[in-house]
Amino acid sequence: MKNSIKYGVSTWLWESPFNTGSVALFPKIKGMGYDLVEIPVEDPDLIDGEVVRKALEDNGLGPIVCGAFGPTKDLTHKDVSIHQNCFDYIEKCFELCNLWGVDFLAGPMYAAVGKARMLPKEERKREWDLAVGNITKACTMAQGHGLSIALEPLNRFESDMINTAEDVIRFIKDVNHSSAKVLLDGFHMTIEESNIAEAIKLVGDKLLHVQVSENHRGIPGTGLTPWTDFAEGLKAIDYKGAIVIESFTPEIKELAGAVCIWKNLARSQDEFAAQGIEFLKRTFK
Repeated sequence: MKNSIKYGVSTWLWESPFNTGSVALFPKIKGMGYDLVEIPVEDPDLIDGEVVRKALEDNGLGPIVCGAFGPTKDLTHKDVSIHQNCFDYIEKCFELCNLWGVDFLAGPMYAAVGKARMLPKEERKREWDLAVGNITKACTMAQGHGLSIALEPLNRFESDMINTAEDVIRFIKDVNHSSAKVLLDGFHMTIEESNIAEAIKLVGDKLLHVQVSENHRGIPGTGLTPWTDFAEGLKAIDYKGAIVIESFTPEIKELAGAVCIWKNLARSQDEFAAQGIEFLKRTFK
């Protein structure tokens, strides 16, 4: 892949929520050999954007910005005031993207994470259409900031709307806006896809961002993920974006509970990050 891939890690591996003080992680992340840090913006009000911008610059790290979409930020909610709360949040995320020189906002912003229900066909279509309309609005907002959005399929236990590459492409076709792009996460893909390489090829040039961990959320290379297929798919589409490790610490109980991590996945989170980047550089070289 002509060594064009950049490697990153999410600060969720160590802590939550990201706040101004989280920049203390940056020297360690850079020292491990990472090019990028993924910043999950749970609450923009906890973040002094200028301080973070300077810390990124001082440590020679590029940023990726990922949104977090819970029940109060749900674009498929029946209460339109919840939609507005989500749009206000997205707007703040876009402003941080602009400040930090990032060209897209990533995440499953079409609906709240954790909505996994058996719905009647008519209700499912209503929510789909609502999400399409609201994401179209979010795309127009993004365009006003010179940005794109990277929509992430989630596994069936976290979303009943968009689970696969095929789902997200169908959704983007319905949205029909140039700012609508894709994020693929290997953890969700190992649950939902029949063939990871083919899923990546299906998304093609709409793929802006890739997140990875193992099928059990652990260190890349220690589980069942078909990494050769992953590398083949990215090579086939000449992917030149980032590959970012996204996992979580069991020490933050609220976050660990949300993603069902009940035990340590490495002897330390530092070991997770250090071993992870070594494996990724060998695999995607």
